Amino acid sequence: MSVKILRQAVQSFLPSLAPVRFVAEDGTAVKPPAGYVAPADELLREAHRLMVLGRRFDTQATALTKQGRLAVYPSSRGQDACQIAGVLALRAQDWLFPTYRDSVALVARGVDPVEVLTLLRGDWHCGYDPMAVRVAPQCTPLATQVLHATGMAEAMRRKGEDGVAMAFIGDGGTSEGDFHEALNFAAVFEAPVVFFVQNNKYAISVPLARQSAAPALAYKGVGYGVRSEQVDGNDLVAVLSVLTAAVEHARGGHGPVLVEAHTYRMDAHTNADDATRYRDAAEVEEWRSADPLDRLETYLRARGVLTDRDVEADRAVAEAFAADLRTRMNTDGAVDPLELFDHVFAEPTPQLREQRALLAAESTAQED
Repeated sequence: MSVKILRQAVQSFLPSLAPVRFVAEDGTAVKPPAGYVAPADELLREAHRLMVLGRRFDTQATALTKQGRLAVYPSSRGQDACQIAGVLALRAQDWLFPTYRDSVALVARGVDPVEVLTLLRGDWHCGYDPMAVRVAPQCTPLATQVLHATGMAEAMRRKGEDGVAMAFIGDGGTSEGDFHEALNFAAVFEAPVVFFVQNNKYAISVPLARQSAAPALAYKGVGYGVRSEQVDGNDLVAVLSVLTAAVEHARGGHGPVLVEAHTYRMDAHTNADDATRYRDAAEVEEWRSADPLDRLETYLRARGVLTDRDVEADRAVAEAFAADLRTRMNTDGAVDPLELFDHVFAEPTPQLREQRALLAAESTAQED
């Protein structure tokens, strides 16, 4: 291979030098890099509705932890653009592989919010049917969902299905071996998978500088032969444009894509975390000025796509959504301890049958 051809091959994998953006922090339009197209206004209008809904869901879920209705809740406030754009870039036949922080994305995908919160309530490992909604169970172990997404994508490719898998992952997860194994496998087999890194600057309390010396996490794809890009993660227009292009690249049989979104987690890691111990208030306030919902709203108003009435309507729908969620979450569900043994294996092992029978006998004795 000549040096010229080699250089061209490497260039095709490299991300943009600066994160792709369409909208500045103040909501004004900026010129994006060549090759990216702004989403249709109708789609951006829907994105605003979902962002308002998702933001209200997020604050309501946070409140439910304070009321004892949830054991824990990892907020994604500040990462709203990533949550919504990731879902809107997918088609109905595509698969989403979320982390524990991506509850808003599941709600945007159409999953019942009570079923989304079942995991965080402690009732089930997964409260919804993954096959019905094409959303894998929310993943708590770091980066394991990236391997699952790659496997699903390769399975769809081999079966000749027109499907793409998108794996959400945090910046901390890119330090795990599973992440690198998934990229390598996906590149070698040209699996139709998009790795979407939401770089919110902290892996719990560990800042990005203590995790990677790379100029951007997007560069991690280059060594595996994975096309890579970086985007302003608080600019929904840019995130949706970049992810749509990435999904269609993968769907077209051109192999995987790695997209890094530069964003910020406004709240603590979870309600059990004290973020003031490892980050400054000034840093949080700086990112508050780049709020993705405010930015999109200002941009759409300037284009005449969004009016005061539209904003009020979206907020009213979100309030009704939150009220219904509160009502349903304030009802204690019936919990059957024997469900612990359901869905462990398609066919229960002799050991599981024995353990189930033992627990059933003990439960009966306690009732007597």
